[in-house]
Amino acid sequence: MEDVSLLVSIFRLLVAFGIFALLVYVSKFIVNKVKSSRFKNSRFLNPMEYFPAEEVSTLSQVYYLIMILIFLVIILYIVFGWDDGKYFISALDIVISVYIAMKMGKNSFKEKLILFFLIPFGSIKILLYGSSSLLFDLLHVFGYFYLIHVYYRKFVKYTENNGLGITIILLFSIIFVSFLFTIFAEDVSPMDSITMVSNAFTSNSFDPAGKSMIGKLDSLVLAWGGFILSGVGTATLSVSIVMGYVNRRFDDIEDLVKKKKKED
Repeated sequence: MEDVSLLVSIFRLLVAFGIFALLVYVSKFIVNKVKSSRFKNSRFLNPMEYFPAEEVSTLSQVYYLIMILIFLVIILYIVFGWDDGKYFISALDIVISVYIAMKMGKNSFKEKLILFFLIPFGSIKILLYGSSSLLFDLLHVFGYFYLIHVYYRKFVKYTENNGLGITIILLFSIIFVSFLFTIFAEDVSPMDSITMVSNAFTSNSFDPAGKSMIGKLDSLVLAWGGFILSGVGTATLSVSIVMGYVNRRFDDIEDLVKKKKKED
């Protein structure tokens, strides 16, 4: 019986590895097709069509912190084994792992080792069989801790190269600490906690929005999407007001110069 159980475990790990390899291959194929198509220069895919240049730089800076937050959330789910949102987090883990695998180099031994650690054996097994794998979950956690280090260094480098401030770290720290505090203080699930913190931060409310996983995700998208777009709207309005004032002052100066020339 033990031999059969071992063979089943090995078979499931091979299936998980095969699924992951297939997902990476298909994702690369799709990305390469999009890059080589006429859609690569589409206005719809250009963030400059939606946001000012300064906002794009800030969002690019925030991207690294968001990735770090996602890594930490996945680590917490693996370590504590929360049931609420388990399948969603498992799917998210697979998507993030595929995304990182597509971007990583695979030449050195270190890169290959980290790539192996990032294979979401546990998450794939949860979606297929309903159970995880303790050893590979532990290796997966190590892989994510390494990514946290890498993405933090990328954040610092991007911030320095673009002359941006690091105040965003304070905001990130407040949100993450509030996220953890709410889990234990309010005795709620991580998904309820993140929706409560998001609603409170964006001045909506402090109540968890949505009873289903889809409802909670919709609440997050609306809260943060509205927060970002309202910031863009405020910035655009401010620029319009300033530019209008400058243009009027410029016209006044121009009229004054013309009047002075006529008097001379």
